[in-house]
Amino acid sequence: MNETGKEENAYIAAPYIDQSGTYPTGCESVSAVMLLQFLGINITVAEFIERCLAKKGFEERDGQLFGPNPREFFCGSPYDENSFGCYAPVIVKALNRGMEETGSQPGEKADIQRRWEAVDETGTSLPELCRRYIDRGMPVICWACINMREPVIGPQWRLLDTGEIFTWISNEHCMLLVGYDEKGYWFNDPYDNNGVIHYPKEVTEARHRAQHMQAVGICRIKQS
Repeated sequence: MNETGKEENAYIAAPYIDQSGTYPTGCESVSAVMLLQFLGINITVAEFIERCLAKKGFEERDGQLFGPNPREFFCGSPYDENSFGCYAPVIVKALNRGMEETGSQPGEKADIQRRWEAVDETGTSLPELCRRYIDRGMPVICWACINMREPVIGPQWRLLDTGEIFTWISNEHCMLLVGYDEKGYWFNDPYDNNGVIHYPKEVTEARHRAQHMQAVGICRIKQS
């Protein structure tokens, strides 16, 4: 507690980046870069999008919309407000690519690559993510909904490779989880310059479940 007797906010001080304007659908990339910068890796959001993020657009076939699988590609472009987003496996690959290609200082690329790797934590609850990562001083990337709005089912498209119908869950959003308390969770929320924001526990956990309980963590590689 501070001198006034009030409990101080306890969260990890990670770099904050606002996605507004330049990256209207780039919450996943912005959250990933905040985490990379926290690790001391010198990379911008634009560099991450262009060099690390797998992206694919949409096309029309016989009057039907075909698009990418968000588990394999970002659906559209993070620069386009009419695009969608991507799921955890895409960010895992992009983070690992970023750590392989970029060091915090010249000549440190190999060291960064040896020390850390991204891990898909999809299916892990928020309390467990806090235990595994936040309690150890490491932020973690989490999916939920924009401003904790209700999830909306749809739209749909057919996948480019299989033709299978895919259903997107709208209001999808990605943030960097940086802390928690008895009442809820603290995030670096890149949407609309929200900054470091606290969301209530029950609604946050419900929105996390609505987006398939997706999360991506960074773990230190065990040396043999």
